[in-house]
Amino acid sequence: MDPILDFTGKVALITGASSGFGKLLARELGERGAKLVLGDINEADLMTVADELGGAGIEARARRCDVSSETDCAALVELAQAEFGGLDIAVNNAGIAPPMMSVEDTSEAEMDRQYNVNTKGVLFGLKYQLPLMKQRGGGAVLNVSSMAGIGGAPKISSYAAAKHAVIGLTKSAAMESAKYGVRINAICPFFTLTPMVTDIETPGVSQQDFQASLASGCPMRRLGKPEEVIAAMLMLLSPKMTYVTGQALAVDGGMSAM
Repeated sequence: MDPILDFTGKVALITGASSGFGKLLARELGERGAKLVLGDINEADLMTVADELGGAGIEARARRCDVSSETDCAALVELAQAEFGGLDIAVNNAGIAPPMMSVEDTSEAEMDRQYNVNTKGVLFGLKYQLPLMKQRGGGAVLNVSSMAGIGGAPKISSYAAAKHAVIGLTKSAAMESAKYGVRINAICPFFTLTPMVTDIETPGVSQQDFQASLASGCPMRRLGKPEEVIAAMLMLLSPKMTYVTGQALAVDGGMSAM
């Protein structure tokens, strides 16, 4: 196996692992030798994913994890310690989609909902993941932000604010952890064909037209494919990417170049 993408013996924790990026990344890391610790609030689908991975010969442990709960995030890290003796990789991927609404219509409850999952979920992950990695002498964390975390995002201001905060956490934690050999980066995808996009229902608008509308402003004139984002995630997590930390990588079909 190419050493750039060889994760043999690495212990990798992934939140939001029952679908989308988390599910796909779990399989890719597992097929490259990683041992997996998986969490998701959707316990039934999560256990199905873990069983499928186990059937493919991949070592995987799973437990329900609501990332807005500090207790759940701590317990998921404890599972990695108990089952595999430590932690080398963490992907704070769990997140929720926003409702489409103006700033004026955004409620305190919606802002809290976005921060509780999309921002606190990353904070709580880092809080418990980093000590294990420091004990290990190094590691790699990848936080899933969004293109909405880099620029403005009309009609989804609460989500954009929460995802901007993810990048702030990423950069700050990266500076704190660099001397311990722990790298912390963020990935910022444009709209990608995962359930977070394909499950959105817009009254009076077909899914095809909705996707075309989202893609119209992108230089590549299309939405991202999940495998394109996963490829970037694998590279940022690669054991050979030892001098890359504190970065927010846009995977966006050229949007950030505009």
